[in-house]
Amino acid sequence: MEPSKTVRLLWDRMQDRDWAGVGELLADDVVVEWPVSGERILGRENYLRINAEYPEGWSINVLRIVSSGNEVVSEVEVPHDTMGIHRVASFWTVHNERITSGREYWTEPGTDPSPTWRAPYVQRI
Repeated sequence: MEPSKTVRLLWDRMQDRDWAGVGELLADDVVVEWPVSGERILGRENYLRINAEYPEGWSINVLRIVSSGNEVVSEVEVPHDTMGIHRVASFWTVHNERITSGREYWTEPGTDPSPTWRAPYVQRI
C-alpha cells in the first residue's frame, strides 16, 4: 500500500472512531510530536488513548495529502461542536504500511493575530 493511502486510512479510521483500525496503522514504538503544545507521544497505545479520550463532538475533513517516498504530509480541518475549528498540518513517516513517526502542528484559525503593519500587504482569509 502506498504511504499516502496509509495516512488517508488513519484519518478515515479516526473519523469512524475505529481505534483498533487506527492501531493497525501505527508501529508499536511510534513517536508523534506536537511542537505547538510541547508534547511527545511515545508508543501506539498512548497515541490511541489520547485520541480516543478526546471529548466528543468533532469530525475530520481531510483537505490534502501529499507524499514523496515514505514521507507524507496531510492538512486536516477538525471542527468541534464546542471547541471551534482546529487545523493540523501533519508530517508522517511510513515504513511497511505502518506509521513510525509524526509531527503535528495543531492550531485554531485566528488565534495568531496578524500585526497591523502587514495590513497593506495581505488579504484576510
